[in-house]
Amino acid sequence: MNIGVVVIGRNEGKRLGKCLESVTGTGGRVVYVDSASSDGSADLARAMGVEVVELVADEPLSAGRARNAGFRCLRGSAGSLDYVQFVDGDCELADRWLEKASQFLRDHERVAAVCGRLRERYPERSIYNMLCDIEWDTPVGEAKACGGIAMVRVTAFEDARGYREELIAGEEPELCVRLRAAGWRVWRLGEEMALHDAAILRFGQWWKRTVRTGHAFAQGASLHGGPPEHHFVRESRSALLWGLGIPIGAAGLSLVWGGWASLLLLAYPLQVVRLAMQGKRSARQNWLHAGFLVLGKFPEALGHMKFLLYGYLGGQSRLIEYK
Repeated sequence: MNIGVVVIGRNEGKRLGKCLESVTGTGGRVVYVDSASSDGSADLARAMGVEVVELVADEPLSAGRARNAGFRCLRGSAGSLDYVQFVDGDCELADRWLEKASQFLRDHERVAAVCGRLRERYPERSIYNMLCDIEWDTPVGEAKACGGIAMVRVTAFEDARGYREELIAGEEPELCVRLRAAGWRVWRLGEEMALHDAAILRFGQWWKRTVRTGHAFAQGASLHGGPPEHHFVRESRSALLWGLGIPIGAAGLSLVWGGWASLLLLAYPLQVVRLAMQGKRSARQNWLHAGFLVLGKFPEALGHMKFLLYGYLGGQSRLIEYK
């Protein structure tokens, strides 16, 4: 198999060791790209016999920048290379995933990227880990986008010129927008692909991660919000409506309607009920998922406003870290 593996990470600690163990010995060349870690991650990778590329913070760090650097390293010395598997340092690749994914790409010449089932390793440790596990559980078949753990066809990735390095989040669906515009397809298999260790144990971590999501919605919509994609437009509008519009509307109407304006806020519990009734997991998971989806509109709106503020001030967004 002419497959290379790019692992990216920043201060992943023991998670990185498990990740590298899952990809070394698979037959493909492995490159680890470290984004200015301070925990000895680069040394750990070298000790495991993995080639290391170290990024410095002289330019804004991002997952897209790291993945592109790893891809260039592979292409520079790997010779013939058909596919590249991208893996985040907090994930462990499943046995035989490389074989199954590469076979699918061989059998489907117009598929540019393929991913599989990503599961949270410790969903029972926190509500937030459980929410991640639900988030990863997406429909099987042709898809609009894949996440950061995916196998890509080298020719398609090169034609698209890789990831946009200025994106601090949402770089994977943005790449898939460009791939599909060029006539490529994206596919999600039902096969087990990887275990992910989110390690989100505190509300503050969840909040920061969701702020980053809102920022990604705003930035993605600014790039591809027009037809035919309308990329992240619906998500951005939803964040602004629920996170800003309704509270501001209720406050403004209170000047006219008085206390009656607070009835507008009943939209939030009603939305939680509606979403919970649509859930397909246990009652507890459905209600928690619905509640946090609605609550998450506030940090999403904050992330959206951060993006607009950065643009107004003429600056570049910086990495929003939650670990």
